[in-house]
Amino acid sequence: MMDVKGMSGVEIEYIKKHHKHEIKDNQCTSFLIKHIKAPVHLVWSLVRRFDQPQKYKPFVSRCVVHGNLEIGSLREVDVKSGLPATTSTERLELLDDNEHILSVRIIGGDHRLKNYTSTVSVHPEVIEGRPGTMVIESFVVDAAEGNTKDETCYFIEALIKCNLQSLADVSETLALQDRTISTDCN
Repeated sequence: MMDVKGMSGVEIEYIKKHHKHEIKDNQCTSFLIKHIKAPVHLVWSLVRRFDQPQKYKPFVSRCVVHGNLEIGSLREVDVKSGLPATTSTERLELLDDNEHILSVRIIGGDHRLKNYTSTVSVHPEVIEGRPGTMVIESFVVDAAEGNTKDETCYFIEALIKCNLQSLADVSETLALQDRTISTDCN
């Protein structure tokens, strides 16, 4: 069950619209929201890169995509040391450039994430009078063997929080560079 306490009506609507997961008894699900001080086109340009998740995901060291970048494409991801995995095989489930939605399913690798699907949606908003972005990432996954649903969710939420913070850092740095360049040219 998703906890909607303290969320705005807009956040709730985006979650209802874009983050529906069918959940089985042995699965957990959650979502995280990050507000980023960068315009949506800039944030989406990073998120949509199924072929280059390492642009903002700090635990990815390398990514190789097989075939064209389209629904059903597979990527082989190498994970940096320190995590309980070294590789992950992932399939692109959805890439919608109009609605700004990316969905990925893990289909293999040397990790304990079984039946994992993640959906990321990117939405424009205004933050401190400037163009900003709300990013929502949700997931569903089987509880890892030997762990409870809560333990599994807690672990994945921690990884996603790191990824979203890195996305914010990279996006905000790029946005600041864009603003500096445009004021230098005026």
